Amino acid sequence: MTLAEQYEKEEQYEKAYEEYKTMLDNSKENVHLLQKLGHLASILNKKDEAEEYYKKVVALDNKNIVAYEQLMDICFENDDKFTYYLSRGQMHVLQAQYEHAINDFKKAISHGDDDKRLASTRFILADLYEQAGKYNQAIDEYLKISDTGTATSETYLKLAALYVKTDFLESAIEILQRAKNEGFAGVEEDLAKYYSKANDPQKALELTKDELLKSRCLMELGRNDEAIELLKSIRSKYKNDPRYCSLIAQYYFETDELDTALKKVDEFAQISQNSPLIYQMKALIYEKKGDEFNEHVNWAKYNNLKGDTDIAINEYLIAHQIDENNIEVVATIADMLDLTDKNHSVEFYEKLLELSPNNKRALQKLAEFRDRIGDYVEMTAYLDKLKEIDPRNPYVIENYERANRMVTNPPSVFDNIVKLFKRI
Repeated sequence: MTLAEQYEKEEQYEKAYEEYKTMLDNSKENVHLLQKLGHLASILNKKDEAEEYYKKVVALDNKNIVAYEQLMDICFENDDKFTYYLSRGQMHVLQAQYEHAINDFKKAISHGDDDKRLASTRFILADLYEQAGKYNQAIDEYLKISDTGTATSETYLKLAALYVKTDFLESAIEILQRAKNEGFAGVEEDLAKYYSKANDPQKALELTKDELLKSRCLMELGRNDEAIELLKSIRSKYKNDPRYCSLIAQYYFETDELDTALKKVDEFAQISQNSPLIYQMKALIYEKKGDEFNEHVNWAKYNNLKGDTDIAINEYLIAHQIDENNIEVVATIADMLDLTDKNHSVEFYEKLLELSPNNKRALQKLAEFRDRIGDYVEMTAYLDKLKEIDPRNPYVIENYERANRMVTNPPSVFDNIVKLFKRI
């Protein structure tokens, strides 16, 4: 046991306090020692010193709920409302009580008078607003920080990202250009990226040091020879990077070497599976080739991956009009409609069965449909076929005997009406 602990055990708190302070000289970031000193300072009624020790604790360990609670008690007694609400807000964050935390940080700000501390509090508040999906409130907090001259590069980067998220790309560019003009470091790459998004490749090219973004800008400026030279020179560095592979495909697209472009998109797909960009690029290539069927199929796949299901179905339907006998398209339409419009999906499952008479999914889905409408004769016909090609099918095992019983002992009209209303 240390001398300080001995003094503390004997309730000689002043001596324990001084001894712990001596120990802290050799270990200034020891959270345990800082907590001891905070505790003893409180006992000795050294409230200001206790507050400073607990502030050091949370600076080193921002998940220390006990330290926040002690700070709250001390600051309440000292009438330090800013630190009280700040500590309570941070404690609520740790407890995942975000609405309470937001209210506490707002109260802390209303009692603050130091620009630097207010800025750090607004930064936390802005982050909480963003997590809650309250983007406009988050933007307001970042703007208030920038107005006081306490902003950092991160403030501007966060603000720009929120502008992009809320579809104000021009504002993102404006705020980062302002930050750059005011000498904030580290904003150039994001600014270049936003200029590229805004279809201003010249400004993006002037700002970026990213070799891949440079290559894309060169192509967008029609400087394809320079772009491919740059891409060749950095191949060993980026050959397994999805962005590099997509840019190589883009080069061949821009130079009308469309078959090679398709091949390069397939190589890109091996590295970045299920990226919507794969299908977007293929759709554009097939459009350029004049292949309408594959153009619409790939736009369908692109929109499906983006979560735009209705647009995807519509693209598949256009492709189906071009080639009504494509099994893959018919099956995909049927399965997609099965999730949103089961009655409409039946039309395509019937078409699928015409094109592929042994298609097990079509047989089962059509049997399920006939079951729903009480047509057990047709249901058993589909089940007989399904049993013939897949006797161990769980749906057949579970429903075959019931369906046949319903054929020999059909339910009354009343029973069918009741069954129909139960399904509505």
